[in-house]
Amino acid sequence: MSAASGTLIAESLRVGAALDSVPIVVDKIIRTDSGDVTVGQPLTWTFVEFHVDVDGLEMWAERLSQVLDDAVGWYCDFRSSEETFVVFASRVFRYPRGNSEGRARAADHARYVGVPESQLDWPE
Repeated sequence: MSAASGTLIAESLRVGAALDSVPIVVDKIIRTDSGDVTVGQPLTWTFVEFHVDVDGLEMWAERLSQVLDDAVGWYCDFRSSEETFVVFASRVFRYPRGNSEGRARAADHARYVGVPESQLDWPE
């Protein structure tokens, strides 16, 4: 099975939202004090490391874009061996891994929605 992997911050989901109908595998769940409270983020975050079959990537990205909270610029990033996905509320960026133009478009949007510069750190 070819898969993509990434990390979802549980606090990024809108209250009352549900992620369902896309089979993902949770690899690890970690809680740390990583948030930037000066921009309205909670201090403690729950990181859900996951992988999803590449056949479900588009559906996973679409479902995420429907449930991510648009407050304080939450996003979820994940990648397959060929592509990087950066998902915001109502917006999905998808580009070939290592593509600087695709990354710049996603980063510009992240800044626009309030993501602190220090958190524009998704891996390629």
